[in-house]
Amino acid sequence: MTRYERQICLPEVGAQGQARLSQVSVLVVGAGGLGSAVLPLLAGAGCGLIIVVDPDRVEAGNLHRQTLYRMADIDRPKAECAARALRELNPECRVQAHVARLDPVLAQHLMPQVDVVVDAADSFAVTYALSDVCLSADVPFISASVLGRSGYVGGFCGGAPSYRAVFPDLPIKAQTCATAGVMGPVVAMLGTMQAQMTLSVLLDHDPSPLGQVITVDMAGWRVSSFRFDTAQEPEQAFPSVIAPSQITESDLVIDLRLAPAPVRDELSLSTDQRVVLLCATGLRAWRAARKLGAEGHFAVAIVGDGE
Repeated sequence: MTRYERQICLPEVGAQGQARLSQVSVLVVGAGGLGSAVLPLLAGAGCGLIIVVDPDRVEAGNLHRQTLYRMADIDRPKAECAARALRELNPECRVQAHVARLDPVLAQHLMPQVDVVVDAADSFAVTYALSDVCLSADVPFISASVLGRSGYVGGFCGGAPSYRAVFPDLPIKAQTCATAGVMGPVVAMLGTMQAQMTLSVLLDHDPSPLGQVITVDMAGWRVSSFRFDTAQEPEQAFPSVIAPSQITESDLVIDLRLAPAPVRDELSLSTDQRVVLLCATGLRAWRAARKLGAEGHFAVAIVGDGE
């Protein structure tokens, strides 16, 4: 047990807490910048099973912030490279790698075996899909987002309000790190905070990070936080997030990756026909869904299915 002795000597961990960690399962969605910080810390702490889900391959442009990888990993699946690195770091930690894009179907399949879900994906659709599934399954959900030199991390579900309760809509100028850029140290900072929140939930620390959001602004050197324990869940999860496999023949499917969205007047919608909007991250689809909702059409679902 010398591997964990500096952790076990903490009264809030102890031998009992360490034994608990050896039995837990954590689902980490995204093995990019945030994941590069979260994953080795969870493995190093002795989490028994870590499930890594990521569809992408390592690129040279990732390496300034995704320090889990090396030049030899370029063009290899991130999930598999991350799993290998974690096993080398801590052979006692079991790691499952899924080279796949997380969608509600996969999330529901994995959920029964996990104790905490960590959202380290750079996708609006993934975040809302995970929050919806975690809320239904009563599983804690630790989510973070980073742009430029700022970001936030929060603990949702598992007895606390969901992500939708705190962020019922996306900001008008929402972007991703692919479009807005990001600095590596800020990503690592937020990923490290995700790992600490995850371990605190698993060890049942008081106060709980569930119901808490921490914001970090390294451009202005400010850190702040707020609690949202009394946030109300929306009456309807709109728009709903679905998997590509859940699209039916009766749906009107609009792929926003192929062409601009048709103007509302060009669409012939029956009152009960579901519109399914596809884009890479869910951002464009979300905005289009909100426009349809404002016009009274609420049978709308979005899919974030990559490029």
